[in-house]
Formats: sequence, structure tokens, C-alpha cells
Amino acid sequence: MLHTVNKSPFEHKALETCLKYARQGSSVLLIEDGVYAAARDTAVSPRIQQALGSVSIYALKPDVEARGMQDRVMDGVRLVDYGGFVDLVAGHNAVQSWL
Repeated sequence: MLHTVNKSPFEHKALETCLKYARQGSSVLLIEDGVYAAARDTAVSPRIQQALGSVSIYALKPDVEARGMQDRVMDGVRLVDYGGFVDLVAGHNAVQSWL
């Protein structure tokens, strides 16, 4: 399953809820303000590092760039463009959006 998170982890619980329910082998795509979770050295960084042990985590590159974060993305989080976003959706049997 592909999980999408578009809310900042510093203002909402969407990411934490997503990671609680994401099963081994799932993918998580951070979009819009959700990309703040991809930044290294933050309060949520340890949770993301832990999650990377069981799920793949992606961040939408245009959203990362729009927030000036391209130099702050933690190791293990893969950046994708809009074509990569489409590929992730097409490559999974279901998509769950966490609002």
C-alpha cells in the first residue's frame, strides 16, 4: 500500500498515525507540508529513521524545493518528481491518504 501524508508532523498527527498503521513493505510519500518530516535533525527524525527499517519513505522533490529543504533531507528518504509520484501510485494496489 502507498500512504500519502500532506500535513506537517509538527502541527498534526497524520504522520504518526500513518506510521502506526503502515505494514512492513509499504511505502510512504510525503507531499506538501508533509515533507517537513524528511528533514534531518528534528524532533521527528528518530521516528522516520526507525520507520525506514520497515517501510520505504519518499518525499516529493518539488515540495521539498519549494520549502528550501533540498540540503536538509535525511539519508534514506528518496526524492521523487511528479512522474515518480505517478509511478508510486500505479505500482501499489491501494493508496491511503492521511489527512
